Amino acid sequence: MEIWGTMADVRGAVLAPAAEARDFAPVLRWILLNALVAVAMLALWHFGLVQAMLATDHTRISLIILVIFAFTALACLYQTVITSQELVSARKARSIIAKARVSGFRVTEEGVTTGDGQLLPPGTLTTHIGNLVIKAEKQNGGRIDQTLLLRALADRLRSREKLGWFISEALLRLALLGTAIGFILMLIPIAQITSFDAETLRPALTGMTGGMAIALNVTVTGIATALILKLEYYFLDKAIAELFDLVTEITEIYVIPTLEQGSNGRQ
Repeated sequence: MEIWGTMADVRGAVLAPAAEARDFAPVLRWILLNALVAVAMLALWHFGLVQAMLATDHTRISLIILVIFAFTALACLYQTVITSQELVSARKARSIIAKARVSGFRVTEEGVTTGDGQLLPPGTLTTHIGNLVIKAEKQNGGRIDQTLLLRALADRLRSREKLGWFISEALLRLALLGTAIGFILMLIPIAQITSFDAETLRPALTGMTGGMAIALNVTVTGIATALILKLEYYFLDKAIAELFDLVTEITEIYVIPTLEQGSNGRQ
């Protein structure tokens, strides 16, 4: 028990306070997954499989797939860190709103403040609350429907992962393309056979082997990288869904009722 407690304290000290550390869980999942990928790549390099793949793939499609995978994985890390930071910011904002002694919200040059003048931390939640305050002021009281604003927010959040889903599907298509090219290169030597003596069949079999190597290398590389990217962006998707649910919960419980009580978004 003492060991687990110490590990939790270290994690909280490095990333955030203990209460906020769970919001960085998506980042930790990304790090753990890619650490395993790095170990696997080192093992494959040690046994010479990576060198053999690069040497036999004359089309260089496997190398292209690996480069695209690396940049897309880094883009996923960037979006994951941003989402985790916004989760932390949203929970801080909820704490400030829940502890506010004076109800109400105002939009100022500095940002969005509560009724007692406390500034909400910047982030997705604060921006959404500011939009709700402005909407309440424009319509001058009455029921506030945030359906359209939530739909727009969901579209903005989902746009963070669209690139990853597209790239993962594109890598699968590249794998199919490499497979087709490999089979074409494998069949070309057969079409050039004019006799079936040993001297003629030897280069034909060599060409067939090279084409098959290209097809298999590209297929394995494309499928493996696509699966890893899909898993990374699945973790990001869960974090985005949690952020959206948190924004919806806070605004429905704390913000909307407060704004509907005032004639112009204030009490």
